[in-house]
Amino acid sequence: MPPPEEKPVPPDQLAAVERLIQVVDTLRSPGGCPWDAEQTVESLAPHLLEECHELADAVARGDDAGIREELGDLLMGVLMVARVASEDRGFGLTEVVEGITAKLIRRHPHVYGEVGVAGTGEVLGNWEAIKKTEKEEAGQEDTSALSGVPATLPALLRAWRVGQKAANAGFDWPDLLGPAEKVEEEWAEFQEAVARDDREAARHELGDLLFAVVNLARKIDVEPELALRGTIERFTARFRHIERHLGKPLGEASLEEMDALWEEAKQAEAAAPARPRP
Repeated sequence: MPPPEEKPVPPDQLAAVERLIQVVDTLRSPGGCPWDAEQTVESLAPHLLEECHELADAVARGDDAGIREELGDLLMGVLMVARVASEDRGFGLTEVVEGITAKLIRRHPHVYGEVGVAGTGEVLGNWEAIKKTEKEEAGQEDTSALSGVPATLPALLRAWRVGQKAANAGFDWPDLLGPAEKVEEEWAEFQEAVARDDREAARHELGDLLFAVVNLARKIDVEPELALRGTIERFTARFRHIERHLGKPLGEASLEEMDALWEEAKQAEAAAPARPRP
């Protein structure tokens, strides 16, 4: 089956990307920005990570203007790293783009080849199998199905990705009952460790419980990082409501007074109209 007909890239998109590349080149060139001229791949990497977090934060807030801005910052960062690499690493934007294009075509044989798939599960399974073959052919030592998950990821996100990769390799519960029971099992073991006042065991069991909750979230297709960010935002808004309306320092207030204002903020949230989505 031939791949879908590929449409030409709109001229305005090409022009916009070309202009951004020109700006990045100017900033890096002699006579440009002294700060940009001093950057290396190593010094720029933390900025890319920061931009990724800022983008995730905008997504969690449902801030479309923020998402647009942070995507721009992230794209600029990628182009800057590619420009720096072209000067001292032997590759640049052309090689980066050609590489990812070839990878996407190679890892989508159900679109660009003759492979048939029944759904998303088979797509992800094929992706991981192709990726493993690529590593073997390249002589990479770590060909585990779990490889490729950076150890520097936030633990919650890393747990999500590890669980995904294991599931793509076929190591997963067949339905929601399995991970739900696992959460209950780990919660019981955590309670037992706390009851024994065994701090080391409690730490271990709490980690198991958190990992089980992440797997439960994965099974219902709820990304835990975004879910937790939403909870933190709600907690912050409710706590600030308490601070604004308490009428006295927090240390002088009773828990009952703060609880009443907490419930007031919670009810106000429930009564507020939902933010429309495009």
